[in-house]
Amino acid sequence: MKKTDLKYSAYISILEEELVPAMGCTEPIAIAYAAAKGREVLGALPDEIVVEASGNIIKNVKSVVVPNTGGLHGIEAAAAAGVVAGRAELLLEVISQVTDKQRGEMRTYLKEHPVRVEFLDGDLVFDIRLTLRRGDDTAQVRIANYHTNIVHTERSGQVLLDLPVEADDESGLTDRTLLSMADIYDFAQTVDIADIKQLLDRQISCNMAIAQEGLTHSYGANIGQVIRASSRPDDLIAKAKSAAAAGSDARMGGCEMPVIINSGSGNQGMTASVPVIVYARETGASEEKLYRALALSNLITIHQKTRIGRLSAYCGAVSAGAAAGAGIAYLDDGGYEEVIHTVVNALAIVSGMICDGAKASCAGKIAAAIDAGVLGYRMYQQGQQFYGGDGILSHGVEKTLDNVGRLGKIGMRSTDKEILQIMLQS
Repeated sequence: MKKTDLKYSAYISILEEELVPAMGCTEPIAIAYAAAKGREVLGALPDEIVVEASGNIIKNVKSVVVPNTGGLHGIEAAAAAGVVAGRAELLLEVISQVTDKQRGEMRTYLKEHPVRVEFLDGDLVFDIRLTLRRGDDTAQVRIANYHTNIVHTERSGQVLLDLPVEADDESGLTDRTLLSMADIYDFAQTVDIADIKQLLDRQISCNMAIAQEGLTHSYGANIGQVIRASSRPDDLIAKAKSAAAAGSDARMGGCEMPVIINSGSGNQGMTASVPVIVYARETGASEEKLYRALALSNLITIHQKTRIGRLSAYCGAVSAGAAAGAGIAYLDDGGYEEVIHTVVNALAIVSGMICDGAKASCAGKIAAAIDAGVLGYRMYQQGQQFYGGDGILSHGVEKTLDNVGRLGKIGMRSTDKEILQIMLQS
């Protein structure tokens, strides 16, 4: 792919838009961001907050620890963190600069001021609406379709911003329909490393740092440590998946270190990157080879998630695990055929994995998804593969990705509702 090609610059832009830093699980952070923005609009600390959120937002915030809150979790904690200590200009790192004094103020705020949560039953999978009140003054902020996409603000009835909103509309971002497996592979093979080095260096640094944190300290169910302790020291794949799982252990457990996300998710960002990084380092791959493998894995993850949507009952780790398998295949000098068959094989194995919110067990799902990605690659190495017509697989990788996207976006809508009902009753 030449630099003058429209897709070349678009792929760079897509990576820049998706590989951004976030502290903590991105859904509670989006609520904190909306709350911080709401306080800006109101001009004061509110006496009351009402958070209206779509089902997938509630699902992903219910059980996860909000970082920099001293162990608080849930929507109320995220909103309180945003109004007390949030800095909206930091976007998904909105609560990254919290003082000990502010942590105490969050708890005091939650004791003294009501934060009401209401289910928002609408057409949008990703929808957050906050209303803040102080005396007779109010502020409203709405975020829709992706984590930093503020579409409406108003103060005491005066509309300050009002953008049209349609389901899954990401018109503010680079056109994702330009992505294809063939062009992603071409881009990874030919991209000028200087154009992606800074972006991927940040991903390598941040995601490996939190992976090491999870392997060293206790978070959640310590899945990464369990895998490492129960595997042979020379088991390369165990090292790769344990590191990625450990990163999830840490961030689901409230670790205050940033993660470079992918498609709006830190878990997807770690799954798409950490196994590839570990595999490259353990096998002595060149720095250039690693960058190209990471570009491949990240873009394949984004390509899959474009069809599925940012939030779904379909576990995002599945997409990223298949992409990580493709990255590992590339590191082993696999060509285009190895890459696409790795992805298809992996999706045939674990496409039924559900997303039941952000929590400790996400780390186990990451490990399973990486296992499937690697198995998908090993199958093709041994001359084995799944074929079109096997279940949801079709002839051709793009048609199979269409099928998986349909499953995750449309077929699992009723599953999503049942998952939410189960979670709210527990």
